[in-house]
Amino acid sequence: MSLPTGYALRESTPSVAAFIRLRRAAGMADRSREAVARGLPNTTYGVHVVEVGRGDPGDEPVGMARIVGDGGSVFHVSDMAVADAHQGRGIGTAMMDALVAWLRGNAPDGGYVNLLADVDGFYERWGFEESAPASKGMWVRTEALSER
Repeated sequence: MSLPTGYALRESTPSVAAFIRLRRAAGMADRSREAVARGLPNTTYGVHVVEVGRGDPGDEPVGMARIVGDGGSVFHVSDMAVADAHQGRGIGTAMMDALVAWLRGNAPDGGYVNLLADVDGFYERWGFEESAPASKGMWVRTEALSER
């Protein structure tokens, strides 16, 4: 896991405000402050990257990624984000390397690791592959859930 000079990886999630800011800076869909405040403490393992040498290094995360799940059989890689101004420097690779290293050391054999990818060709280097046609990823936003 190697970051370019001027960056440091922290093994924790960013603050709620930084999480919301980073998703926007990476062009990802917004999450409500309430949802983020509830969700971040339930992270199984998370990392964020800060720029160092520019004031307080803890103030401005420029990347984040986390794993959520039950800690035993299901692990979901989520919220992988790098601010647009910092993309293409290996930050996402370093964060994914950290997540995979954690999984190798902590996830029991037989566990299932999944993710929803918005970028083609990135996650394959860690062994991820499309699940179709054996299975298909599906999703729904909570506001669209209805009783049937």
